[in-house]
Amino acid sequence: MLETLKENIEFIGVCLAVFAALVLVAVLAEKFLVREKKKLSPAKYVAYLAMFSALAGVLMLIEIPLFFAPSFYELDLSEIPVLICTFSMGPVSGVICEFLKVMVKLLLKGTSTAFVGDFANFAVGCSFVLPASMIYHAKRSYKTAIVSLVVGGLIMTVFGSLFNALYLIPAFANLFHQPLDVIISMGTDVNSAVTSVSTLVLFCVVPFNLLKAVVVSIVTMLLYKRVKKVIKLA
Repeated sequence: MLETLKENIEFIGVCLAVFAALVLVAVLAEKFLVREKKKLSPAKYVAYLAMFSALAGVLMLIEIPLFFAPSFYELDLSEIPVLICTFSMGPVSGVICEFLKVMVKLLLKGTSTAFVGDFANFAVGCSFVLPASMIYHAKRSYKTAIVSLVVGGLIMTVFGSLFNALYLIPAFANLFHQPLDVIISMGTDVNSAVTSVSTLVLFCVVPFNLLKAVVVSIVTMLLYKRVKKVIKLA
């Protein structure tokens, strides 16, 4: 009982520390990198942020299973509204939107992964959204938007893979009180080459993040200009 409580407290501590670090990076980026950002009234800012967060939270409920990954890795497109939000409103808005979308999802559906999957979605999503926003806002242009999405996608792939290997997968096993071998075997059932945490990450997590980055980037580029014209945000 005490061991379980300790594990839960440690997990909450990690979540809070990661959230605080991401907000700090976003605030500094917005202060020193953002050259042009449309000023909105507090009411409009809250309204737009709520709209993007709600849309992202609903999209997070639509999970697409992947043939090359176990069932706890499913593709969702919730980063699309978050990217449009952060491109329009800045890095801080992107991190807040990423957080709020997870809250919306938890309110609508709850968690099936002891909050590990939800935390992973937030942290790994920010590793895509935040660098992309920082690059885009340093010099806003179509070419910069493409570069920002490519760089953000690559950072998400590297960070997401390392974060899974070093923390998320072991945390998932601990909080579910499952031997790590059971988690690995779920990957083995999908791909016989998966025999360890490192191969689970290599054959499942890396292609998962790359696929998500490509799909989300393409759809974001197709929608961004249309959306901002419709809502006259930027």
